[in-house]
Parts: sequence; structure tokens; C-alpha cells
Amino acid sequence: MLSASEDTHNCHFQDGSKRQTEYFNSQERHGCTALSSSINSQTVTPEKVTLVVDGTRFAVNPQIFTAHPDTMLGRMFGPGREYNFTRPNEKGEYEIAEGISSAVFRTVLDYYKTGIINCPDGISIPDLRDTCDYLCINFDFNTIKCQDLSALLHELSNDGAHKQFDSYLEELILPIMVDSARKGERECHIVVLTDEDTVDWDEDHPPPMGEEYSQILYSSKLYRFFKYIENRDVAKAVLKERGLKNIRIGIEGYPTCKEKVKRRPGGRSEVIYNYVQRPFIQMSWEKEEGKSRHVDFQCVRSKSLTNLVTVGDDVSEDHEVIMHHPPQVDELDRLNAPFSQMAVNDLPD
Repeated sequence: MLSASEDTHNCHFQDGSKRQTEYFNSQERHGCTALSSSINSQTVTPEKVTLVVDGTRFAVNPQIFTAHPDTMLGRMFGPGREYNFTRPNEKGEYEIAEGISSAVFRTVLDYYKTGIINCPDGISIPDLRDTCDYLCINFDFNTIKCQDLSALLHELSNDGAHKQFDSYLEELILPIMVDSARKGERECHIVVLTDEDTVDWDEDHPPPMGEEYSQILYSSKLYRFFKYIENRDVAKAVLKERGLKNIRIGIEGYPTCKEKVKRRPGGRSEVIYNYVQRPFIQMSWEKEEGKSRHVDFQCVRSKSLTNLVTVGDDVSEDHEVIMHHPPQVDELDRLNAPFSQMAVNDLPD
């Protein structure tokens, strides 16, 4: 049985231990809070990268780019940044988008923050389009908001025309080109008529045609497509991308049927044809049209001796001709000739 003094001592010891435990617990909680605050302060502080565009510096958090991984900047600052071909300069800055103005780039940055590009007045829609193409940003009505609807719709029409002509090229035009190539031809001239057009020529008096080997393509869809000069420009660009040469697309008169017959003096008749304005497309698949790929050497006409009686009179003249006009020698003949036949001047040094 404990005495009163011992009991009092034990109570003081228990109270002290309790206070020490509470003190250490409070210190531990305080330390955890401080550590947590330190970690949070490090996490909250965003990383900044400096982009240099057209001499202007943009300090940007790269996380806004990684949220759009399909764009160029999203891939550039994505998980594989250390393997990216774009490296910072000696100042740690990234010089990108060469040829793009800083004003247009500042406008495009809105896409990474809001998903929408609000094009202000003074920014060219074609320049904005080129920038979006360079940065791999979708250029469509969901992305671009601007006051100049005409310019926006023009760019969207170019996109639609490009896709549409790709389809026309594969389905309608290419089979005619292949057929011409199988006949040994090197170019193709196609006249596009509507589905309702009819061609009725007089076999005895066909119309004079500027293109001897023109082909006819009946397609009202392609006819309507080529009515616009903007679509013709897009078609030229597509054909150039596909490697074709000497591309011409326009509108020309094409004879469909005879209108009347005129009698000329002497009993000769002339047929007058009805002409309609229709699109045409012409292209070649040869690099150098009408040019030889081999070296052409000058040919000197020799003087033939047809009369043996006069041979003595002509020998001196012929000799003079040969001296003034030496024969043209092919370099390959010279290289392949026997060593004994080579002239002294032709011997290697």
C-alpha cells in the first residue's frame, strides 16, 4: 500500500509524461504541417519555359502544351522532352516557329489555354492558318472565332476542295490518264462536260480541234467544281503535289453538235458547230517535255560524190570542207577507242 507522498509522486510523474507526450505530438504535427507546406509550395510553383518567336520572348508553363499532345508544342514538351530534336540555346530559351510573327503566335497561345483562338482585328486569317498548320492545330470552325467570316470560310473551302479533288482525281481523272499512258502518250488533255451534254460531230466534216488527243469526261460534279477559279487553284496544287508537270486548268469552248452548214464557192461545204464553255485540265507526267535526255551532237552534211568523172575536181574542195568542219566525236567513242587510235591531244596527262 502506497503512502501519500508516493501517490503524489506517481501522479506528478503521470501528469509529466502526459504533458511530454502531448508536447511531442504537437511538435510532430507542427513538423508535418511545415513539411507539407514546404512540399505544397514546391508543387504550386509552376515550371516556366521561355519561347522566342520573332524576337519576342514568351514565358509559358509547359503543362498547357502537354494537355494537347497532338500538337507540335505538346510533343515538344511532352514526356519525351529529353529526346526532342529541339534544344534550348545557351540561355536556356527555345527558339521556335521561324517565319511566324509574334502577334500571330500570341493569338495562337489562347488555344492552349482555352481551346479556342479568338482572332483579333489586324491578324491575317491566311497567316493564322499557316501558323496553325505549322503547330499542328486543327483549323476549323470549332477552333477559330473571328469577325471576318469571309476569310474564314475561304480557308475552310480550300480544305474541302482539297479533299474533294483528291476523290475526283482517283475516281474520275486517273483512269483516263492511265489509259493515255498505256497508249504511249506522255500527256493528257481532258475536257469536262456535264452529264446532259451530247457530242454529235459530222464524220465528213469534224470540227477543227486545237488538241488532237483530247479526252472527254462526263461529270456534272466535276464541272461545277471547276467553275470556281479558287477550286482550280487548289486542283493545280494537288496535281503538283502528286508530281505532275505542265499543269493547265481553265475554261475553253468545246464543239458539241453542228449548228448549220454553209456552202462555199466551188461546192465546198463548211459545218458551223455549236460551242459550249466547259472546263479543261491538261497535265504531263514527263520531266522535260520535248527534250532529249542524251547529248545531241552536231551533224555535218557530207558532200556526196555522185559523178566519178568529176571526182578529181571535187577532192580538194572536199578536203577543205573536212578540215574546216571536223566530225563531231562522241565522248564515249573516244573513251572506248583503242589506245593506238587516240590522238596525241587526247592522251591522258
